[in-house]
Amino acid sequence: MILDTSILCIWLEVPGKETCGSGASCIDFAKVDKEIQSAVAMNYTLVLPLATIIETGNHIAQAPEWRHQRASQLADLMVNAANESTPWAAFSDQQTLWSADGLRNLAAKWPDLAATKLSIGDATISEVADYYAQMGYIVEVYTGDAGLKKHHLITATPQPRRRK
Repeated sequence: MILDTSILCIWLEVPGKETCGSGASCIDFAKVDKEIQSAVAMNYTLVLPLATIIETGNHIAQAPEWRHQRASQLADLMVNAANESTPWAAFSDQQTLWSADGLRNLAAKWPDLAATKLSIGDATISEVADYYAQMGYIVEVYTGDAGLKKHHLITATPQPRRRK
């Protein structure tokens, strides 16, 4: 499960970012916490894309209160991911996305994505989803963002091996 900025802000209870969506599709802390606890119970791996970390950190730094406490919580999650502490995925899994080739690939796609109003942060989160899907994982992007909903559940077909 890949966590989007909107979901991580809700889970960390960042002031001013406690909900996303509206009406019946409104997502709040209770829904996010239940979904994440359920994912952990089902042995899902939780992924924090670099864009999610940066954007959430920016929201925390701009929050009217609780900045140090929320920043400490985010820092703990970052350390857990870096240490590959279950259920968190290692950051090194995303390393290829930030290589020279990965950046050239993103640069080639970016103008068309920007024209559809997809932010560069969301574009990189989509790249993380595609990366894991290409490795054969079932990928869920947990988001309140309509632009990322297309990656809500992705199943990739593993590449067949050639016979010798």
